[in-house]
Amino acid sequence: MTDGYLWFEGLPFPSIDYSYEGLKEACTKFVIKDEDTVMVSYPKSGTHWLIEILCLIHSKGDTTWIRSVSIWDRAPWLEIDTGYKLLKEREGPRFLTSHLPFYLFPKSFFTSKAKVIYIMRNPKDVLVSGYYFWTTTKFSKKPESLDQYFQWFLQGHVPYGSWFEHIRGWMSMRDRENVLLLSYEELQKVSTCQKFCCLASKSSDLHPASLCMDSEQLYLKREESICGDWKNHLTVAQAEALDKLYQEKMAGFPKELFPWE
Repeated sequence: MTDGYLWFEGLPFPSIDYSYEGLKEACTKFVIKDEDTVMVSYPKSGTHWLIEILCLIHSKGDTTWIRSVSIWDRAPWLEIDTGYKLLKEREGPRFLTSHLPFYLFPKSFFTSKAKVIYIMRNPKDVLVSGYYFWTTTKFSKKPESLDQYFQWFLQGHVPYGSWFEHIRGWMSMRDRENVLLLSYEELQKVSTCQKFCCLASKSSDLHPASLCMDSEQLYLKREESICGDWKNHLTVAQAEALDKLYQEKMAGFPKELFPWE
């Protein structure tokens, strides 16, 4: 499984746009500032959608910034070489994005007042979305079939490692005032989006419906946005195997933290 991945601290990363030196510097030397806003997720959990909503909140609904500046420039990925360079050179409040697990995240965050928004998603949908994403890119090792990727996912042999460990790590921060946990499923609800607006803008004046519900606007359309689409791809045996592992790995966490089937 070493072919096609860049390994860092025992974790597989995509092999393009990442480097061992860049990851080491991002994880150990990057300074997160009090005024920063950080969006964290496991891959294929709704990251781009989250960024677009946050950028709309920041611009108070004006789409000019979103339409004229790429998402990679508005909220650079911390652990990607090009993103790290942009963030180091950027002054003032920054938006930054990361898929890093909790134990690799820059230690400067834990003594800062920076806001972190962590979005998660039903692991079955994450698995299916990840399979179709990684098979169409050159970033990492390509699975030969969904069944093969399914086995890799259960073993944590996919980019950024185990979904379960990623979630468990960031769940330890759920009681901090500057950390907001969201789910892909909940974010479709206006009430949850209002909480998000308040944290992101320090204001309750923003009306979330215009930010979350306008499906006619291209910049808010989501790929693979149907919750539960895994049912069209996974076999009964695969779903049961994932359910069994889920029960083992997530034991001890309140079920209400995870609003999916």
